[in-house]
Amino acid sequence: KMAIRMRHFMGMAKTFPLQGGSFVRTMGTTMPSRSLFIQTEKTPNPSSMKFLPGREVLPPLHGSGIFFQKGDREYQRSPLVSRLFKLEGINNCFLGPDFITIGKDATSDWLALKPEVFVLLMDAFGEEDFIVMNEGGEATVSDTTIYEDDDEIVAMIKELLETRIRPAVQEDGGDIFYVGFDIGTGVVKVQLAGSCSGCPSSSVTLKNGVENMLQHYIPEVTEVEEVDEDMAKAEREQLAFQQKIKQDKDQLLSFESAKTE
Repeated sequence: KMAIRMRHFMGMAKTFPLQGGSFVRTMGTTMPSRSLFIQTEKTPNPSSMKFLPGREVLPPLHGSGIFFQKGDREYQRSPLVSRLFKLEGINNCFLGPDFITIGKDATSDWLALKPEVFVLLMDAFGEEDFIVMNEGGEATVSDTTIYEDDDEIVAMIKELLETRIRPAVQEDGGDIFYVGFDIGTGVVKVQLAGSCSGCPSSSVTLKNGVENMLQHYIPEVTEVEEVDEDMAKAEREQLAFQQKIKQDKDQLLSFESAKTE
């Protein structure tokens, strides 16, 4: 058994027991109490651990998941992740619909990190702080959103990733994002996140799981290739640029058509 001393949200200090892979915090003194029960699960990646607070983590507004790495400024969108990255040894964080997967470096130990992570999670959910901020308040477009100009193969790849592959990957505290498809070579490019990022068995999962399933339903797929964050970002920016050009062209054609009528 282990005990953690943490500050109470009403200014009082209290000690709470930590047993096995769960942590309970009771919030409130004179008001009716509420309990937050956080469970942990090991993942196939020994450097990652899955934390389940028993409530929604990432609202659908933000898509199926967001992967943050310590070297990127993007993590500043999340007050929770910003606090987690102040802990020595934490280098990545994945926010899923109802879980958080945290990745550590090779020199750190979960025995020392877990109590500190529990305290930050309790503070964030207990104070009902924003887990992630969304600029402009608009819904995030998912990587598996099917556009009107997507061909049949791309649409099928996105649908399989969203409905068959992603749920299985998220069970292990990870996620998989569609990056692109080369119709000439048949190569599907994906990005792995959460516990899948840097996992020793990720290549096996990619080949035996993802690649086999896509090839079973879509003969045009020849290979599934993992790309890193920089390449995935470049691919997404190029795709967004192409879609913007098409949108501008469609608007121009619509405008010229209206002038001739």
